[in-house]
Amino acid sequence: MAKYNENEMTSNNINLIGQGTEITGDVICSGDLRIDGILSGNITSKGKVVVGETGKIKGEINCKNSDISGIIEGKITVVELLSLKATARIMGDIITSKLAIEPGSKFTGYCNMTNESERLTE
Repeated sequence: MAKYNENEMTSNNINLIGQGTEITGDVICSGDLRIDGILSGNITSKGKVVVGETGKIKGEINCKNSDISGIIEGKITVVELLSLKATARIMGDIITSKLAIEPGSKFTGYCNMTNESERLTE
């Protein structure tokens, strides 16, 4: 039987909301999260949030990193890198340190790109 220390187990946590699944309510997780279904609620994650092409979120997202290929209706706050793929559709404000946008993605809202140290001095 393999031994796992607690740090390894928590850093490799991957949570999945699959296609065909609909959830109403807030999601709080310490690991990574992938959404291919529908979520009506807010997400708070200490890891990476991935929204697949079939994923749809109506609510706020707060996380460390994020890759978006689906639809988001709400505010997105990302500490490090937010990546909008070609199929991404965002209707809401974005706050992030770094932003990557592929041609074809659509974004409607306000974008604030400042790193953590700049936010603290304002």
